[in-house]
Amino acid sequence: MSIPILLRTTLVRSSPVCRTGIIRAGSSRAPELRTTFSRRALIHIDQPNNNSLTHKRINEESTTGIEGFHREDISASKQGLTTPDAVSTLPTVVRGDWVLFHPVYSPEELKAVEVLQKEAKTISDKFAFKLMRLSRWGFDFVTGYKHKPIPADSKMSVEELRKGGYILDEKAWLRRILFLETIAGVPGMVAAMLRHLSSLRLMRRDSGWIHTLLEEAENERMHLMTFMTLRKPSLFFRAMILGAQGVYFNLFFISYIISPRTCHRFVGYLEEEAVLTYTRCIQEMEAGRLPEWDNMPAPEIAKDYWRLAPDAKLLDVMYAVRSDESTHRFVNHSLANLNTETDVNPFALREPDMLVKGRKLEFTREEAEKYVQESHQMLEQRKPESK
Repeated sequence: MSIPILLRTTLVRSSPVCRTGIIRAGSSRAPELRTTFSRRALIHIDQPNNNSLTHKRINEESTTGIEGFHREDISASKQGLTTPDAVSTLPTVVRGDWVLFHPVYSPEELKAVEVLQKEAKTISDKFAFKLMRLSRWGFDFVTGYKHKPIPADSKMSVEELRKGGYILDEKAWLRRILFLETIAGVPGMVAAMLRHLSSLRLMRRDSGWIHTLLEEAENERMHLMTFMTLRKPSLFFRAMILGAQGVYFNLFFISYIISPRTCHRFVGYLEEEAVLTYTRCIQEMEAGRLPEWDNMPAPEIAKDYWRLAPDAKLLDVMYAVRSDESTHRFVNHSLANLNTETDVNPFALREPDMLVKGRKLEFTREEAEKYVQESHQMLEQRKPESK
């Protein structure tokens, strides 16, 4: 059987009703890898089998968790969904306005992120890359972002470096970050909305893409909510955001209808730049070139969202945000390698840890197929424990 066929059928072939779950990795609070599963119907495309929505009788009993978790399903898990671990986003007490799943990183994972760039080889990839460079130029112009290399033998003070345009002050960094995050939350929501409408219109399931895209949009929004605690933007800045968001939303909306794969590649390239931006910010903080942020406590919303230590600093937040951007880089480049009409989302059930996502740009289609098969095997092995 060929790879494309396997990727489309691995999760739907074994039985009319199958089981999947959320696979959780370990965190700094849980040194050993812990995995829990909950029964769900496997995500699939509209294939002519008993799992297809077009073949399901209207009064047929539904499998627990077939369309996602419910509060009453929590007791079915041996650990419980509220157990704080690596990728759960359901803490014992929800204090923020976020509810979707997202990674929480160990100290080792936070330091594993590398600045990488995918080479554009195909025509669509080259188009996406050039469009990203144009967008990057626009972001830099609007936010006044500059990054001139500091001379190797420089003994200039922080103030002199700022006046020379070599580094940014804390206000310029926040302006850059806030503008970036208001735009970064758009692609995931637009793509999820279009796939949601397509699922409704065609009356078939989505192959697991919608949730991953919504998680990305929510994650980017939480970045904005975190940094909004450090600065209240002016009316002029808010007006710029309104205009930029309106233009970007509509352009991405039209582009995703035309070529979803090119759009995911574009987002992957954009996230490469986000990783680079946060890496530079971290380097300047660690070099003492942002004294205003030295030993600044992490906002409470960040401690809650990323499960940071009570004494966490703003630098810890920057590491967590950079890791998130690395996740988006990896996921979007990987999705761009798939057939968006027929292929299963390999990250619908689990995601690799940051030791993979931080050092690797993407899964090829063959690697995605293997990852789906491994996920299926892990679920099959856990079936006896869930009974």
